[in-house]
Amino acid sequence: MADTAALVPQHIGIIMDGNGRWAELRGKARTYGHRNGISTAKRIMRAAIPMGIQYITLYTFSTENWKRPPQEVNFLMKLLVSHMRKERDFYHGNQIRVLHTGYLEGLPQEVRKEIRRVVDETKDYERITAILAINYGGRDEIIRGFKRWEEAETVEQREYSPESFSRYLDNPGVPDPDLIIRTAGEQRISNFLLWQSAYSEFYFSPKLWPDWEGEDLQQAVKDFSNRKRKFGGTS
Repeated sequence: MADTAALVPQHIGIIMDGNGRWAELRGKARTYGHRNGISTAKRIMRAAIPMGIQYITLYTFSTENWKRPPQEVNFLMKLLVSHMRKERDFYHGNQIRVLHTGYLEGLPQEVRKEIRRVVDETKDYERITAILAINYGGRDEIIRGFKRWEEAETVEQREYSPESFSRYLDNPGVPDPDLIIRTAGEQRISNFLLWQSAYSEFYFSPKLWPDWEGEDLQQAVKDFSNRKRKFGGTS
């Protein structure tokens, strides 16, 4: 068998599903689940660092999540602001670089301000990169990327290739995810990293996101390391 150390995914995307259900099973409000979901995200980030994972994209708030009840959406926006203010020591102490993906201008001003601040403050860290997908949708990113492409290059200048177009997505310097994890037993992609996941491996866990521990991440990576990736070829 090949050395599994060489098969650790460089980039993992996580669809963190099940916060609301986790809270409801405990007779709590859905907001209780979202708070615990943030604690889980921190726990998984810490576990990823010694494993050699370099990038983790966390599906934090999708373009479709605006359809939720206004009270829940308002809570989530306030929670994001509070988290980014309170967790400065977490990001700095663990040397985590933070990036954002999603339609930034569609977020409340206070959320935009905190995202820009944490991205700027952590820009020089290289230990691991956390990409926060906030107000993110894969289709929306592709459309926004195409608009950037149109603005930057004339038709005559354009090279119509996946590599050329990829330069205009939200984070062109970030490699495509090797592995995408979804928790809570659901088995769909839900508009997450549609362009980038063309050759991603998928791992579906029945556990609700707040129940995830470092051992769960290790199991997902072990499963990934046993797969043979062909990228359309035969070997």
